[in-house]
Parts: sequence; structure tokens; C-alpha cells
Amino acid sequence: MTATKNGSKNGTAERKELMGIVDERVVIRPSNMRTAEFTIVGTAPYVQCRFPQKAQEQIRATQAAGSQAKSKKVREAKDFKAAYENSKHLMENGECGIPASAFRNAMISACRLIQFKMTLAKLSVFVDGDGIDVADGISLVAIIGKPEQHESMGRNANGSVDLRVRAMFRKWSAKLRISFDADVFSVTDISNLLSRVGQQVGIGEGRHDSKNSCGLGWGTFSIQG
Repeated sequence: MTATKNGSKNGTAERKELMGIVDERVVIRPSNMRTAEFTIVGTAPYVQCRFPQKAQEQIRATQAAGSQAKSKKVREAKDFKAAYENSKHLMENGECGIPASAFRNAMISACRLIQFKMTLAKLSVFVDGDGIDVADGISLVAIIGKPEQHESMGRNANGSVDLRVRAMFRKWSAKLRISFDADVFSVTDISNLLSRVGQQVGIGEGRHDSKNSCGLGWGTFSIQG
């Protein structure tokens, strides 16, 4: 309560008292962000699939045409080499990368295993990238390894069978820089959470935590340091 020198209340304090307003001091602590570095090594092949630019352009053209879009489409010959190249996430230096969001999303998903609030993890864990995808503009983590063209059978949403062409890294590794809120997680917590991702969640196509299947055993890894 604020008072004048002679002990009487000033006008502002008196009005607040009449309105039932109580002065409280709110203290917000500064963020306590830390960064930890980890080297991970794949224990199974990593397979990636970037949504190709050509497919985006075809969808855009169809939507722009509206009711004028043809119901019968001409089936074009599939360019398997182009499909393979388009599946890669490439940085400005021409090297392949893994979406940083793949690791972050996987760590958030792994929180379900330990009954930790995923909404809190969303605000507390981030993965720093090494470059930007030249096509999508998303943050990428550099991958150490050589890709090869991989073909496998898959089933489309309409039930038809399709031949999928992807970039596969049979042997791969990466160095991760993970920023985290130290008021929520410790370095040990982050290490254990990332370890769970490598064993139980996975990243990329065919991972254990795939939304469309139980996975193919791809995208697992272990922490080396």
C-alpha cells in the first residue's frame, strides 16, 4: 500500500483498494538454455524422402484448374533416376542432410515412453542445423555417408501397389547439437531421451514410429559420444 509523507493514502492506492486490486511483484527468470553435442552412428539404414518439387507443381496446377481439371490423367513414364535424386534433402554445398525437425519430433514423441508432457518438451528441446534445404528452406543436419538408390514396393492410399524410389544410407552417422532448457532437462536427460529415439523411435522412412505402419526397422542409431 502506498502512502503520502503524512501517512495518508494517495489517490491511486485508495482507488486500487476500493477496486480490490492487490499489487504483486511478478518475477520471470531468464531462460536457462544449454547446448549439448552428440555423435550418432546408424545401427540400421536411414532412408529419406523429400516431397518432390514436380509433385508440388502438379498439385498446384490441378488446384488452380479447379473444375476444369481433367478427370482422366495421362500416365507419364516414371523417371526412376529423377525420383531418386528428388528424394534427397540437399544443402547449399550439395551435400545431403537430415531434417533437424526429424530428431526434434522424435525426441518429443519419445516423451510418451516416460510419461513426460510432450507439450512441455516442445518448448524445451531444439536441434540446431548445419545448413538449409535448397528446395524447402528447412534446417538440415549434415549426414556422413554415401546414398544409394533404393527401390521397394508400397501401397498407395487407393489400394494400388506402387514402386517407391528413395535415397538410402546403409552406413551413416551425424553430429547433433541439441539446445535445451536446463530448468526442464539435464544433459543426462537429453542423452537418455536421444538414446531412446535411436532404439525405439527412429528417424526417416520405415522408422519404428511411422504414422502409417509399424516400420521396417530403418532409421535407428546409437550414441557414440
